[in-house]
Amino acid sequence: MLDQTSSRRHFLAAQALGLGSVALTWLMRQDGVHAETVRPELEKKSYDLLPKPSVSEPQARAMISLFMQGGPSHIDLCDPKPVLNQLDGQKFPGDIKYDNAAEASSRVLGCPWRFRKHGDCGMDFSELLPHFGEIADDITLIRSMTTGVNNHGESLYALNTGRTQAGRPSLGSWLTYGLGTESQDLPAYVVLTDPGGLPVLGTHNWSNGWLPALYQGTVARSREPRILNLDPPPQLKGLPQERYLEYVAKLNREHLARHPGETDLEARIASYELAARMQTAAKEALDLSQETEATQKLYGLDNDKTRDFGTRCLLARRLIERGVRFVSVYSFAQMWDHHGGLRGGLPQACLRVDQPCAALVKDLKQRGLLDSTVVHWGGEMGRLPVIQNDTGPDRVGRDHNTYGFSSWFAGGGFKAGHTYGATDEFGHRAVEGIVTHHDYHATLLHLFGLDPKQLTFTRNAAPQSLIDATATARIVREVLA
Repeated sequence: MLDQTSSRRHFLAAQALGLGSVALTWLMRQDGVHAETVRPELEKKSYDLLPKPSVSEPQARAMISLFMQGGPSHIDLCDPKPVLNQLDGQKFPGDIKYDNAAEASSRVLGCPWRFRKHGDCGMDFSELLPHFGEIADDITLIRSMTTGVNNHGESLYALNTGRTQAGRPSLGSWLTYGLGTESQDLPAYVVLTDPGGLPVLGTHNWSNGWLPALYQGTVARSREPRILNLDPPPQLKGLPQERYLEYVAKLNREHLARHPGETDLEARIASYELAARMQTAAKEALDLSQETEATQKLYGLDNDKTRDFGTRCLLARRLIERGVRFVSVYSFAQMWDHHGGLRGGLPQACLRVDQPCAALVKDLKQRGLLDSTVVHWGGEMGRLPVIQNDTGPDRVGRDHNTYGFSSWFAGGGFKAGHTYGATDEFGHRAVEGIVTHHDYHATLLHLFGLDPKQLTFTRNAAPQSLIDATATARIVREVLA
C-alpha cells in the first residue's frame, strides 16, 4: 500500500524501470514498435554441472584436444611443398611475414624428411609420423587453419577462448557451461598437463574467465599422485570423514542460503562435494593397472620416449569413457617452437606423440566411442618456409606462421580420410578453404548441437558468447560427415 504522502508520479519515479522507461514503452507501442521491456533480474541464477539438452541433435558428446603447444612445422609434417626443396638455400621469391626480423633470413629451407601417401585416402605424412599414417583413413586433415596473430599468446587465446585478449572463458568451459556433464563424480573438464612444464599462458588456457568458477578446468597429472590432496589424512578416513563432511555440508548450505546466487561460493561448495566423491571415482578412472598389457603397449607405455604422453592419452580415453565432457592434453611449453635446431628437435617431438595420438584414435574406434568423441590434434601455429637462425645446418630453424597451418580431427561428426583446404605453394598462407578460429569454434559448437547465438552468458548487462558477434564465422560443412 502506498504511503498517504506518496503520489503515483513519485511511485513510478522510485521504481527500477522509472517513468522514462514506462513512457518510452508506451510511445513505442503507439508507433507500432512492440519492444520488449527489459526486466531486472529479481533472483540471481544458480549454476550446476547436471546434463543439459542441446539445441539440436548432437553428433559429438565429448572432446579430447591434443594440443601441441609451440607450433608444429606443418610443411615438415603433413603439408608437403616440393618447391621448397627445389629452391633450398635460394632467396625466397615472394613476400614473407616475419615474426622475429632480427633472426630472419630470406633463404628458403627445404624439408629434410621424405613424405609418402597413407591409407586408401592417400593422405600425406612425413617419415617423422609413421603412426599418423596408420589412422589416415579415420581423420580429417585441415591444411588451411589461420588465426592471423603471429605470436604464441595471442594465437593460443584465439584458439582456446575465441578472442586474442586475456580474461575470457576457454572452449572447455563453454561446453561444460552449455551441456553439463554425464558424470557427477568426476570433473566435467579435465586438463592433463606435461611434467616438462605448463604451456605458454599457463592456466589461462583452461580458465573459466568470467563464467562461474564451476566451469574451470581441473588439472590432473600424468604421474602419481595424479590429483593432489585427494586422499584424506589417515585419522579422518572412514566414518570420521563422513561425519565431518556432513557437518561441513550443513554449514555450507546454511551459509549459501544467506548469500543466494553467489557463484564463487556455489562453485566452492560444489568442488568440496565433488572432491569427496572423487576419492573413489577419480582413483578408479585414473588407475591404469586395470588396462590390459596390449592396450598399454598400444599407447607406448612400454617405451621411455612415449610413456608420458601415452599415459595421458590413455587417461583421456578413460575419462571420456566415464562421462567427462572435455579433456585437454598439453605438450610442454614450446616443445614445438623450433626457431633453431629443427633437424634435431622436430624428430624428438614427433617421437613423443606420434604413437600415443594414433593409439587414442584406434582405441576409441574399437570401443565404439569415436563416433561421439571429437579428437583434435594441432598447435596454435605452423612455421615459415625460410631459414631462421642461419648459423649452420644443425642450428637452423623456422619462425612462427599463423597465416596457414594444419590440424587434424577425428570422430564426432568429422569426415574420415579427408583432406581439406590448402596453403600456397610455399606453405606460407592459407589460400583455399580458409578456416579461422571463429570457424573452428562454430563448427565444434554445431557438432555438439549448440547455437553460438544462444550459448551466451550475461555480463555487465550484455550477452557474451564464445564467438565474437562482430566476427564472420561459418560452420565448415565440407569437413563434416
